Amino acid sequence: MRRRLLLVLLAFAVVAVAGFAVPLLLSTAESRTNEFVLSRTTDAARFAALAQTALAEGSTDQLRAEVAAHSKLFGDGVLVVDARRNVIVAEGLSPDDPVALTAAEAALRNQIEPRPDDLRPWSSGDVLVSQAVGTGVRVNGAVVLRTSVEPAVADIRVSWAGILLGAIVALLAAAVLVLRITRWVLRPIDQLAAGMHRMTQGRGDTHVEVVSGPPELRGLADEFNEMSDALAESAERQRALVADVSHQLRNPMAALRLRLDGLADRQEDEHDVRQMQVELERLEDLLDGMMALASADSTATDLAAAETEAQCDAATVLAERVESWHDAASAAGVQLAGQPLPPLPVRCSDSELAQVLDVVLDNAIKYAGRGATVTWSSSPGDHVTLDIRDNGPGVAEKDLPRLTERFWRAGAAPGSGLGLAIAERLVTARGGTFELYRVRPHGLGVRMRLPAVPT
Repeated sequence: MRRRLLLVLLAFAVVAVAGFAVPLLLSTAESRTNEFVLSRTTDAARFAALAQTALAEGSTDQLRAEVAAHSKLFGDGVLVVDARRNVIVAEGLSPDDPVALTAAEAALRNQIEPRPDDLRPWSSGDVLVSQAVGTGVRVNGAVVLRTSVEPAVADIRVSWAGILLGAIVALLAAAVLVLRITRWVLRPIDQLAAGMHRMTQGRGDTHVEVVSGPPELRGLADEFNEMSDALAESAERQRALVADVSHQLRNPMAALRLRLDGLADRQEDEHDVRQMQVELERLEDLLDGMMALASADSTATDLAAAETEAQCDAATVLAERVESWHDAASAAGVQLAGQPLPPLPVRCSDSELAQVLDVVLDNAIKYAGRGATVTWSSSPGDHVTLDIRDNGPGVAEKDLPRLTERFWRAGAAPGSGLGLAIAERLVTARGGTFELYRVRPHGLGVRMRLPAVPT
């Protein structure tokens, strides 16, 4: 947008300056040409009048003196002949010059000499001006004056140089004005774009300070700030609601747990009490998941708005988490079999990556089934890819997109349905991707891509 606006305004400025400069250049050249032609025509007419007097009195002394002085002053050549083509005066112009003789013949026939073309700074050469001696009915001779156009051309060059210099100054001033106008108009837009970018990164309380620019854009900036405050307040209320609900339900849940444990000790209605304990455990897991989800949302927002980025070695964190889950996998009859990975520095803190890996390994151990094997691999690049897969029964193709939906569970599967949603939220907050896919011939895989740390 900036480039197009600059091009349009600069093109308009060039056209406007050219619209004034070109006619001024042409009129200046025309005016100086008319002045030059009029001056030399006047000189030729004066010599014709002197020649008429000289022919009438029979003395050419004054004519010769005037012609000599003019030729010395201006460097022009002058030729004066009578009606019989006899040379009366020849100063700086040869009587044998065919061009001069042609001009003299035209004057003797009282023909009007055509006006020369307008001079230009690159013009050169000489101009012939002829004048008949006598009246229109009786021509007694002719005057031919040859003059150089260089003095007039020099004046035109000076005039054109001044005009062009003024045009360049005007163009520079227009360019500066165009740049200032463009910056004045587009600066609020750039600030709004930067604010939108920060908001998409999770900074909900982003404000745009627009102190210059069109009033419409300043008003839009105020509306943007109000929208940002509303979004930040809404997100904060949502997180607070989930956290408050989870926290407030913990107290009655704890009291209920104590009462059920007391009933279980009496050995009465043991089956019903056991069922109530199972349901209570599900509620506790659900509350824990809600609190973890609220924490993940808050953490993701803080991560997106953070100025610095944490780093860790994904291979080291994976090895630690595999070691921690080894006993649980052995108890479930699941084998954790994978080769040690090379160092994989990623833009993610070790605690966040450990939380994500715990979710993935817990799901693999819980749902792969006895006798299954969990393996892992990696591939470096601009984004480090971690693949963790099992050869268990997996899930149906149509259910893959729903695995990261909050509270969604396949059939009567245990759990709160929040683990993978939390893991996906933490990975995407770091600028990565979290993908679940089917393993052939059977099984489920998780592919995480995290931004790598440049080495």
